Amino acid sequence: MFIKKITLRTAGASLAAIVLITAQPLRAQVSSDSARLEKLERAVELLEKQNAELQAEIKSLKKETTSVADGKFKKKVTYDGKTYVEKAVAEEKAPLYVQQRGTELKLVLGGFVQMNFEDGDVSAFEGRFGQTALKDRFRLRRARINLTGDFAEQFDFKMEGDFENSDGLNSNRTAFEATDIFINWHQFPWAQVKMGQWKAPFGLEQLTPDTTLYTIERTLPTGAITPERQIGVQLWGKPLAVIGPDYADLLTYYAGIFNGNGRNTTNNDNNNFMYVGRLESSLFKDVFGKGSFLKLGGDILNSRDDKGTNISQSLTLLVNSDGSLSPFVLPGADERTAWSVDAWLRMGPFDLIGEFLQERVNPRSTNGPPGFDRFMTDGFYVTGGYYLIPKKLQAVVQWQHLNPGQKGNDGISSIVAGLNYYIHGDDLKLMVNYIHTWSDFREANPEFGQDDFDEVIGRMQLMF
Repeated sequence: MFIKKITLRTAGASLAAIVLITAQPLRAQVSSDSARLEKLERAVELLEKQNAELQAEIKSLKKETTSVADGKFKKKVTYDGKTYVEKAVAEEKAPLYVQQRGTELKLVLGGFVQMNFEDGDVSAFEGRFGQTALKDRFRLRRARINLTGDFAEQFDFKMEGDFENSDGLNSNRTAFEATDIFINWHQFPWAQVKMGQWKAPFGLEQLTPDTTLYTIERTLPTGAITPERQIGVQLWGKPLAVIGPDYADLLTYYAGIFNGNGRNTTNNDNNNFMYVGRLESSLFKDVFGKGSFLKLGGDILNSRDDKGTNISQSLTLLVNSDGSLSPFVLPGADERTAWSVDAWLRMGPFDLIGEFLQERVNPRSTNGPPGFDRFMTDGFYVTGGYYLIPKKLQAVVQWQHLNPGQKGNDGISSIVAGLNYYIHGDDLKLMVNYIHTWSDFREANPEFGQDDFDEVIGRMQLMF
């Protein structure tokens, strides 16, 4: 360190050595010449040693002075109880930070990871048995990262992608794929405008975030009938918010126009659009205890699709010859209409959730006869949840059923029993589900083999 304090240590030591030599008593004169020479040699050695120390100190001071001149150090004065000492100390480096390009009021980076263990008749509740059966596996179910923000001009946005999805090149490879990408203008709570890609407003369970579901996977009726993520524009809002915040959730409406052929597509399948609407109302908030409510909802959908469009975006709908299910890719043009109703009751530690969905798929003649026969699909689920330990341990039971309506007696039903352990709320939780599934088609046609199936799914979820 650079020290300005002036010390006479070296000079004093040198002077003392000289005085010691020159101020000898007269009797030293009678000493032998060898003794005198020995004393002189010791004095010279002492002077040389002290001179070397002084040179080293000067060299060190020069280096520190150069560092100060380069701007790497700054001056600092300290007091040791006797003298003030001025030192050159290293300047602290400024922390690394990222600054947004726009004028966001809020910018949040987040995401979550869901890891599954699946054993037994894997995904049989989705109709994956027989020719579409899956094997036991560990599964990276979702691995998402997202960025959300608010702008001063009354806009908010979200950008989210998933690392889990297969890239289609190799079954062992994954690729990053967009999930939600949208901009929402929220200046007027009763008339907000949303543009981009997100879940079309249809189906209570489908619209419930993946991270807050009471069961590990969504039900088969939800996966087969709801449209999932689409690209389009939507008008939505809470019209009673103008009265006051306490009335805002009494009515929420959604009206959207979408391409109708799924997410991450650059083109519409035709010149027609998918029209989706939803109404929901939250009643009796906090009437049956703090946090209690009754939520009611209803949805409607209409779409005209061309040949080759997958109308079961999430899971499976097409009934195969052995009663199993596959994604339904249209063999010809169609027009489909769907509707659903749902209810969610919460009273203290108890939740009861139910939903019924129905879809009619009618073939359209374009250039020739229809490519398939019309059919009607419907299904329902009922889910009950109860906290055995408040906010920590939750027991869940569920009954679900889907009637694909394409073959006689082709229904698939499942019963789910599960436990959810909330280590730190939904941010860190463990889930386990036991699912028993049976196929009406397989039971009526025993030549195709097993008609009931069992599966155990475990999940660890981490949100950040």
